[in-house]
Amino acid sequence: MKNLSDFNLLNRSAKFFIPFIIAGIGIIFIYMLLDNQISIKLLFLMFAYFFPPLGKESIIPIGVSGGEITIPLFNQHVIVTSINPLIMALTIAFVDIVVALFLVWNYDLAKKIPLIGSFIEKVEKIGKKSSNKYNWIKPLRFIGIMLFVMVPFQGSGGLVGSIIGRLIGMKPWNIFFAISAGSIFGCILIAYFADIILSIFIRNFLLGLLIIIIIITALIMYFVYN
Repeated sequence: MKNLSDFNLLNRSAKFFIPFIIAGIGIIFIYMLLDNQISIKLLFLMFAYFFPPLGKESIIPIGVSGGEITIPLFNQHVIVTSINPLIMALTIAFVDIVVALFLVWNYDLAKKIPLIGSFIEKVEKIGKKSSNKYNWIKPLRFIGIMLFVMVPFQGSGGLVGSIIGRLIGMKPWNIFFAISAGSIFGCILIAYFADIILSIFIRNFLLGLLIIIIIITALIMYFVYN
């Protein structure tokens, strides 16, 4: 009985720490493979991605095209030089994937973490009360979560995607793979159309968002029906 208890404790501990270890390894790789200045600015962008209203639709174009961004909490203005589109895309997708992995293993624990827990409960309440908000995802399930994470609007990352997946009754690992696929495809699409997206968003935010949604939906429908 004691051995079983020790195993359960070890299992829970591993599930808690492994996502952080993976995140740490990812950061080490960034420092090892990239120029020091670029790696620091890339890490600032990864950090900024956690704070609304910044999302992949703004972080990735700034990283790819270059520009100035204010980092939340630090209130520091960072001038970002142009970063390779694929590196920028995979870095932000990596954040979504690690967050999704943490929630696959630690969803109930995450609800007890200050700020994160209250945010999860808030999204759950919205999902339960507002039947129309996430109802379109339910019949599509895997594709729905994948689409939700791909479409670049505020609150469509790995955290909210994981919560919605739970609300519609998906299995944890299906949620994880849907978020991973959606984030990778969505981030790469944004990165390689960054200049166009940035110019459209500056002129007309709603028009830019509509164009992105149409492009992503068309791509998904193509892959689903072929």
